[in-house]
Amino acid sequence: MSILNILRYPDPRLHKIAQPVTAFDARLAKLVADMAETMYDAPGIGLAASQVDVHERVVVIDITEEKNALTAYINPEIIWASDERQVYDEGCLSVPGVYDGVERATRIKVRAFDIKGEQFEQEADGLLAVCIQHEMDHLVGKVFVEYLSPLKRNRIKTRMVKEERGIAREKALRAQGRRF
Repeated sequence: MSILNILRYPDPRLHKIAQPVTAFDARLAKLVADMAETMYDAPGIGLAASQVDVHERVVVIDITEEKNALTAYINPEIIWASDERQVYDEGCLSVPGVYDGVERATRIKVRAFDIKGEQFEQEADGLLAVCIQHEMDHLVGKVFVEYLSPLKRNRIKTRMVKEERGIAREKALRAQGRRF
């Protein structure tokens, strides 16, 4: 297994639309395993393949404290959502350190495939429902900050760009053998 690089907002690759998975093979199993390892290492509770620059309809989620209930959702689709909505504070591995309220359906039903190609349906509420909706947004090129006001979104974008420049500068200095 490998830790994958997580794209950071506002990277334009986060806005690519993911394509359906057509082969349930060893490559897919490795992708899911690598995504799970990356998510746990980050640490996070969900990760979409789009966030690691693989534009396929693959999501991994584990909302447990013990990190022992990983579910892979391949080609997921929400087949029902409640009319009842609630605002949850969300964060994202692609927008580290940023949390804000997003309104979502309180209950959903999702249909997906597992890594063996077996179809399943799952009802979800609470944090799991939020996480599934959040990760599925990534598959259509949407990051949670796009639900926020333009002012908040621009502030976050500016902050992320500045942080990315700082990270790039630090890497360049380390490559030159310098410390700061």
